[in-house]
Amino acid sequence: MEEEKKVQNVAYIRVSTEEQNYESQMEAMKDLEFAKVFTEKRSAKDTNRPELQNMLDYVREGDTVYVKDFSRLARSTKDLLNIIDILETKKVKLISIKEKLDTSTPAGKLMVTMLGAIYEFERANLLERQKDGIAVAKKEGRYKGRKKIQKPDNWQEVYSDWSCRKITAKKACELLKLKTNTFYNFVKAEREVA
Repeated sequence: MEEEKKVQNVAYIRVSTEEQNYESQMEAMKDLEFAKVFTEKRSAKDTNRPELQNMLDYVREGDTVYVKDFSRLARSTKDLLNIIDILETKKVKLISIKEKLDTSTPAGKLMVTMLGAIYEFERANLLERQKDGIAVAKKEGRYKGRKKIQKPDNWQEVYSDWSCRKITAKKACELLKLKTNTFYNFVKAEREVA
């Protein structure tokens, strides 16, 4: 007799930046038990996120995916609905704790579509207000821009090893605790000086 697959509860937890933490999302799900929790610190500007993709690959028919709210899954309505479609095709339920919605019901699917559109609209408005605020601050001479990132103390040593191909760029970024784009900006500045 074929063994019946055990259905699982799975959590997906995402924050946008390294400085943010998962605590509020974990707190919202503290009373639930999960077979697996997928966490990542990535922007939701698209769905090309390793842990999101791992979660979508991992879940099986009958499983339930929990998120604190739908904005953790996607920033755009289109991406959110695509993720929901993938889960529906696999016969996996998606439940948002904050919105108290289950996408396996027709009403839940309708509400998700409306909420996704609202989140997208709010984000667009936030970015527009931010842009306007920066323009005003620049005009008044108050805009400082982003805080300048300083080269790490071990920059010369790591840069030298990377330049001589002793280590990869990925390894250099790990050793320097820098994001890839910041590393290459420093490399560019270094080469301009040389």
